[in-house]
Amino acid sequence: MKARKVGIIGLGHVGAHVAYSIAVQGIADEIVMVDKNRDKVISEQQDLMDSVAYLPHRVKAFIGDFSDLGDCDVIVNSTGNIGILRGSTNRLKEMDFTIAAVNSYVDKIKASGFKGVLINISNPCDIVTRQLALGLGLPRGHVFGTGTGLDTARLISALAQQTGIDHKSITAYMLGEHGNDQFTAWSCVSFRGKPLDEWAKADKRFQFNRDEMQKTAIAAGWRTFNGKFCTEYAIASTAARMVHVVLHDEKQIMPASCELCGEYGESGLFAGVPAVIGANGAEEIVELPLSEEEKAKFHHCCSQIKANMEHLKDIH
Repeated sequence: MKARKVGIIGLGHVGAHVAYSIAVQGIADEIVMVDKNRDKVISEQQDLMDSVAYLPHRVKAFIGDFSDLGDCDVIVNSTGNIGILRGSTNRLKEMDFTIAAVNSYVDKIKASGFKGVLINISNPCDIVTRQLALGLGLPRGHVFGTGTGLDTARLISALAQQTGIDHKSITAYMLGEHGNDQFTAWSCVSFRGKPLDEWAKADKRFQFNRDEMQKTAIAAGWRTFNGKFCTEYAIASTAARMVHVVLHDEKQIMPASCELCGEYGESGLFAGVPAVIGANGAEEIVELPLSEEEKAKFHHCCSQIKANMEHLKDIH
């Protein structure tokens, strides 16, 4: 049986936790760790392998270079400099750093012969994911980003706390830009198939301020960041879950930053939408029956993403 092999680019706060999450859950058999900071990646590899002795399964972690990523089934791109965001609530501030970094090594990934699936978690997620997809030239869907996936998890958590319904029984999505302009598709929120609007007619638990809850979901990441100047566990779990879904071809519907080619009336960009995730990445985009107001919000998000893309012309 072929070993399941995952590469991780960038072993900062998030990348290191992605590696640990994948190892401790037994998601991969081999992990290739790539980072320009040699001392950091040596330390992370040592720490990770020290933890393996007490795991119920086997996993190997290697220090590698881009040339070692060719036979990986999945690569997680987590390059970033989150310190740039201190004193800000705008993920776009990372763009100059992350795009320049991606431009410096995307050709090296391609030269390695990589033909698998790449999951991007670097910010601004929609912009960076598109840049990687353009550079790698893989089939559509083989490059996607976590996008609004974590924000959706935060929304579902807030809904569970508000209603007392287990989070596994809630279907909800944050859509659009992975940033301050994203929005909740309230018309599509349901609890085991029963729409939120139906619940709200007779149960006060479901009669809450939706705008405030949406703001809470969007701001949750910044509350985490403000105390320790990074976000780690939640995004690492999100990335690890996506890796698992790809490796096991689960065909799970998850929110992700995906290339739009006419879906939702938009093209030429990556944005947060529900997608069927499987062995070939984001294999199918799910078009939700949005209300007219929600459609307008989605188009606004896409116009913001396209405006952000214009800044790429100034980055080398």
